[in-house]
Amino acid sequence: MSDDWDQIGFVISSRYRVAVLERLAESPATPSQIASDEDVGIASVSHALTSLRDRDLVELLVSEDRRKGRVYGITEDGEEIWSEITRQGLTDDSDQS
Repeated sequence: MSDDWDQIGFVISSRYRVAVLERLAESPATPSQIASDEDVGIASVSHALTSLRDRDLVELLVSEDRRKGRVYGITEDGEEIWSEITRQGLTDDSDQS
């Protein structure tokens, strides 16, 4: 579980990582879809995707060679971390009541 807390701390320390993981928990998406749906800049989404991918929380669902239409999805580890974050109420999402 200590590894989980390390991952959780990593995710919640960036609102962009939170936004990306939250969006991918719904369904796979391209970086531009995530940016549009979460109303954040594409550069921030790309950076968040890279760091989340480095920790195996999200994965590229299409060929690494593909430059356009890259679709990302949440991994099993990512889903576990995201459900723990939401269960603990650790996002500062103003929509939650």
